[in-house]
Amino acid sequence: MTPDLPLPPPDHTVSPHTGYTRAHWQAAADGLLAAAWRWATPSGALLDLPGRPSSAGVRSDGLEGYARTFLAAAFRVAGAAGADPHDWLGRYAEGLAAGTRTPGRDDLESWPLIRDIHVQGQPMVESASVALGLQLTRPWLWDRLDPAVQDRAERWLRDTLRHLPSPNNWYLFPFTVASFLESVGRGDEETGRARHRALELLESWYRGQGWYADGDGRAFDHYNGWALHLYPMLQAHLTEDAELAGVYGPRLRAHLESLALLFATDGAPIHFGRSLTYRFAAACAVALGAVTGHTPLPAGTSRRLISGCLRYFLDRGAVDAHGLLSPGWHGPHQPTVQPYSGPASPYWASKAFVALLADADHPLWTETETPAPSEEHDRILALTGPGLLIHSTAADGIVRLHNHGSDHVRPEEGESADAEDPLYARHAYSTHTGPTARGNPADNHFSVVLGSVRSVRRRIHPLGSGSDTDRGWAASWHQPVFPDGPPLVPGLRVESVTVVRGPYELRVHRVSGGPHGARAEQTGWATGPDEYPLSRLHPLLGWSDQDGVRAPRGTAFAPWASAPRLSADATGDRLFAAVATLTAEPPAVPASMAVTEATVADGLLRVHWYDDTVTHVAFAPDTGVTWS
Repeated sequence: MTPDLPLPPPDHTVSPHTGYTRAHWQAAADGLLAAAWRWATPSGALLDLPGRPSSAGVRSDGLEGYARTFLAAAFRVAGAAGADPHDWLGRYAEGLAAGTRTPGRDDLESWPLIRDIHVQGQPMVESASVALGLQLTRPWLWDRLDPAVQDRAERWLRDTLRHLPSPNNWYLFPFTVASFLESVGRGDEETGRARHRALELLESWYRGQGWYADGDGRAFDHYNGWALHLYPMLQAHLTEDAELAGVYGPRLRAHLESLALLFATDGAPIHFGRSLTYRFAAACAVALGAVTGHTPLPAGTSRRLISGCLRYFLDRGAVDAHGLLSPGWHGPHQPTVQPYSGPASPYWASKAFVALLADADHPLWTETETPAPSEEHDRILALTGPGLLIHSTAADGIVRLHNHGSDHVRPEEGESADAEDPLYARHAYSTHTGPTARGNPADNHFSVVLGSVRSVRRRIHPLGSGSDTDRGWAASWHQPVFPDGPPLVPGLRVESVTVVRGPYELRVHRVSGGPHGARAEQTGWATGPDEYPLSRLHPLLGWSDQDGVRAPRGTAFAPWASAPRLSADATGDRLFAAVATLTAEPPAVPASMAVTEATVADGLLRVHWYDDTVTHVAFAPDTGVTWS
């Protein structure tokens, strides 16, 4: 428990793992709301939380404070069948009336206008939260509003249907606004068009195994759970739309098969992708699956995951001295925060309170907690569409995600020599380590070095993946680019394969077309000066030098970090192999002894393990991994 957010005593009878019950979730929602409302304007239209403004400006930030906390209040009251002991809905009703009275005016209460993404786009995001909050609480808020306020609210919301969203999950914001308007009898051709367009795009972004790309590129991240699954599936649930549920319910179920593996035994979600300041929203898809019945997980496991995630952040300083969610990960952490994030941005974490739509008698709350998948036994799962490889070890509860398919490069950007995005470009991420910040040496990175300029990995091209119960692999290639350095080098290409088994990660890279004087560098996991966790990187093939790099800006987990590094000449065509580990304790067979021999013949890498297993790694055009 955190002193800034009073919670009930833990209940280890029904919740032996986390101690959290439905009462803890209600208390967390109430505490976060009470703290945020201390910063409201007199009529409650804007919640101007303290902190650095976003790129959208302070008025948009104030709307964000209203809209995102409204989600928490709406789930809280709707899940209690309208019971509202703190009169949250009265405050939001007054704020709605004030904010929509004169939108766009520069006064104390007026909401900003909704415009195109490239003009004044952020209010479009918040309009979806306003609409969803109104839909969830319709009997107790919307239906009791003065008709003139209803009309004003509709006029403001409709601008979301008439302006250009960002080319990604943003299309679900007009979808949500349109769905609300239709639910209150205000639908028309315009709302129908917005819904159709969003679902049409969503269909084109689906890549299988329950995973969507966030737009036309290859960004696969937490937006799957807290946006791409949440909005359509919640609409299906609220409107009892069997046709919508028939499409998106099975996809949610499939998504949870892998998402459930991405939480560590201490409750931490995988630290990967943008907008990580939304923190425990990472668990909202698990809660949504339990609420709607579209889940492969027992109710006790679902609660173990969502409560573990909520408690993970509350126990680690996510709530500041004001009782507010701070921009960051555990506590404040600037590299975790995007330019579009303002003081109220962390309150998209409110989406996790969708769990409260399950009433007190629901199995989500009554069944005894059962272990998380990551603490039962080692798990390895290849996600072919996204090009991701999940890898967890039960002995220490650490989950790793090996990235051979998710980047943050839009289709129109090409192989641009821009700076890398540390939250996508690295080869591996985990629940216990964060990527080093931009400007510091990169962890879990393979680079080609020309002079003093290191290449970055921008666009990632998957080459395949596969897994069984205790081993797996994923492969990709990329064209090294050199920000602030030489132009792209013709013919230079890096193919990469990750093979995992037990705690071991075999990292193999083939460089083609390295110019004269080029060098290669491989780094491992970046960890702090404390003993937990332990990072090791052992050379097998091709490497000549071994040292370490320091990251004074640290990571989201450590204020200062270091990572092991290997380096060697990379002129011409070269093959490199190493074994990496990230563990709580040294494994029984250390990384330096995990492989007894590594040889190359006829373009095929043969790796002999300590237990006489042999791994065969082949590269393009027939990239793949086999075992004997």
